[in-house]
Parts: sequence; structure tokens; C-alpha cells
Amino acid sequence: MIQFVLETDRELFEEALRFAQHQVRKLIDEHPDFYPMYTQDGRWKHDGPMSNWADGFLPGVMWLFHTRTKDPYWMDQAVRYSTPLEHRKQNGEAHDLGFLFLPTYYRWHQVTRDPKLKDVLIQAGRTEARRFHEKGQYLQSSASENLISIDIMMNVVIILYAARESGDRRLRDVALRHCLTTRRFLIRGDGSAAHEGIFDLETGEFLRQSTQQGYRGDSCWSRGLAWALYGFSASYEYRHDPRFLETAEACADYFITHSSGDGIPPWDFNAPPENRQLPDTSAAAVAAAGLLRLCRLLHDPVKGHFYWSTAVQILRTLCEKYLAKKDKKWEGILKGGVYHLHKELGVDESVIWGEYFFVEALEQALPQL
Repeated sequence: MIQFVLETDRELFEEALRFAQHQVRKLIDEHPDFYPMYTQDGRWKHDGPMSNWADGFLPGVMWLFHTRTKDPYWMDQAVRYSTPLEHRKQNGEAHDLGFLFLPTYYRWHQVTRDPKLKDVLIQAGRTEARRFHEKGQYLQSSASENLISIDIMMNVVIILYAARESGDRRLRDVALRHCLTTRRFLIRGDGSAAHEGIFDLETGEFLRQSTQQGYRGDSCWSRGLAWALYGFSASYEYRHDPRFLETAEACADYFITHSSGDGIPPWDFNAPPENRQLPDTSAAAVAAAGLLRLCRLLHDPVKGHFYWSTAVQILRTLCEKYLAKKDKKWEGILKGGVYHLHKELGVDESVIWGEYFFVEALEQALPQL
């Protein structure tokens, strides 16, 4: 019976990857050199406002496809879409350089080992580290100097990479202190996470938790929790601080306990009943990828298997209920994603980070099935 379930999941996941490749090929053909963010009525290119923080995810998907298939088409396209991002390694105004360069130049370097690619990554890490606020001990959000954001836990990894590859202890210390500040002020005792925190710029004193995309400042926005789960797991891989692993497990346990039985969370775990039923498949995809990363790091094989099986359940649900395969007009891969509910942007749509982490999670799960 177990072997049958594994074989069924393998077929389901492989079919999902084939569909994902089909959708990305179509995107390249219909909207060449366009970097999507979220769909509008299922279409990637539209008149709605866009942002460039997510530009690394489409070429990141292409690198994942190349890793799996070894098809030169995917490498050619991945290089084509990654190369224009290089100049942003010097962009000190953005806190999202990890989102830009880890899916692209990091994966590119893994394939070719070209030292010039590593140089780009190290510079991106140095640039990200310049956002460090000494008094508050945190990396400043792009939104405001007095803000710390849970999203930055996904981007601090580029600093940890740069520290390891360059031997720069200052970079390592910046990353460590940011992670500990995030842990102290944004991760609550029950494993839930705040989206943002506000500091006094003059004194560095922490003032309060807040949010822009969650339900309210003291709620738990599900994508933010998924960022924390994944980010603390990845940080532990680079810096074996047991506090990072403990935090990642706490976030994972809250996510699993408070999501629905099929593993898909509401957009905010504390949203009121009238809109709590709105899921966010992008949060589910990030969490699945994070759980698959986390399960490899644990010394407890029972808990590790629990995280692995939960991630597989999430992927199974995404493939069976949210894959856009039956909708011929839909340009994305996964339906049911949420970008910004309050601004009514990308709600119940495809979002490009959801696509990336969905494909990453499938790639991680398949070798173990």
C-alpha cells in the first residue's frame, strides 16, 4: 500500500513538473523577456501595478528545470533571464537581493562553477549587509528604515553565503545578529510570526509588531510564517546555531497545527471568519519547500519523517486541487495564490514566488519517492 502511494505521488509530481514546463515555455513565447509577478484573471501581463523584488523567481524556475532535465533549452533561457539582473548586485535600496540572486546566480554557479558568478553573489551579500542598523541590530526593510520584516529572513541567506565564501567575519556577524533580532521580536512563543516590527531609530528600542499584508499587527500572516520557517532552516544550514533550528521547528509546528487538514493555510491564520477561508497556495509552496529542507537537518528521524510526509501532503493537495491544468486560458501553474489582499493585487491568482517554491519542493521530494 505504501509503495502504491509513493508511486502515485511520483506520477502526480512528475506530471505537475511537465505541466509547469509547458506553462513557462508558453510564457516565454507569448511574453518574451517579461518578468511576471502575479496574474490578473489568470494572465501574467496586465495593467496592474508590478514590483521588481520578485524578478529572480522566473529564471530560478528555469534553472530548476535545467537541473532536472539537462535540456540545453532551459539553460539558455535561464542564462538569458538571469543575466539582466547582475547590475542589481549594487542596489543598496532593496532588501530583497536574496530573492533576486539565490534562485538565479547561485543555481547558475552550482551548474558551471564559474568564479565570476560567485563574485556576483558575494557582492550582492555585501550590498544586502549595508542595510544593517547598528542600534537596532537588524537589516532595514526597504519600506522604511525603522522597520524589520520577516521577509528578510529569506534574504539574509545571501549574506551568510557571502560570509562563507569570502571569509568575512563582519558579514557573518551582521547576519547572525539580524537572525537573533528577528527571533526575539518577530517570532512569538507559540511559533507564530509577525510580519514586521517597528524600532526607534534614535535608540534602537523595539516598539511594536506591525503588518502591511497580514490581517493586523498581532496576527500571523501565513506567507510570513512560511518565510520564517524556510529562512531559519536555511540560516541553520550555513550557521549551525541551535537557536535557528529551534525557531524553524517552532514555526513549522505552528504552520502544520493551524493549517487545514490538506496542508493549505488561510492567507492569515487569525483572519476573521468572513475571509479566513481564502487560502494562499504560495504560502503552502514555500512551507513545503521549507519543511523538506528542515527535515534533512533534524537529528530526530521520527520528526524528520513527519515534516517530510507533511510536505508531500501539501504538494499532493496543490497538484490535485490547485494546478491550473484544466483551465486552458490560465497562464500560471498554481491557482489560489495571494499577493496583497488589502490592495486587491493577485488575490486567488498565480504568483511567481509560489510557482518557484512549488517547483523547488517537487524537485526536492521526487528523489525520495
